[in-house]
Amino acid sequence: MISTRAVGLGAPLRKAILSTNLARNQSLLRTTLLKRTVQTESLPPSASVDILNKQRLLRPSSPHFTIYQPQLTWIASIANRVTGGALSALLYGFSLAYLFAPGTFDSVHVVEAVAGLPDAVKYTGKALLAAPFAFHGLNGIRHLSWDMTKFMTIKGVYQTGYAVLIGTGVGTVALMLL
Repeated sequence: MISTRAVGLGAPLRKAILSTNLARNQSLLRTTLLKRTVQTESLPPSASVDILNKQRLLRPSSPHFTIYQPQLTWIASIANRVTGGALSALLYGFSLAYLFAPGTFDSVHVVEAVAGLPDAVKYTGKALLAAPFAFHGLNGIRHLSWDMTKFMTIKGVYQTGYAVLIGTGVGTVALMLL
């Protein structure tokens, strides 16, 4: 900023500039003080959680399921995660049962329990185990091929997706008949 003395402007101009800045600063100070003196209601700490929950209920949810057309790629991805989780839970559950009750869950007792079931229950149980196992295994091979940059085109992705579905059906029937 150029000094008013260097430009040759006198004291009256300096006083006018200072008084304008002072008036502006005083009005700003007044509004700031008035805003800060407003009494606010004191709320308990849990009130902020309640307020946030009410705000979240009013927000619109993401429309991803309502606007996107179901595609083989994301259905297969979700199914791969679900089958992997289900097979892992089954494995860990049986392993823990075998660990904590070895007399009840050893191979001999499991085979005897399954042998006493009706055939319809046996085949249904085999199908319920074979389908996720076949799908997850074949989809894992599909993902390994993607890791080697094979079948990375849209056409290749859909071809391998349909191949996994067909292979899952054939594999489920084959495993049921064993």
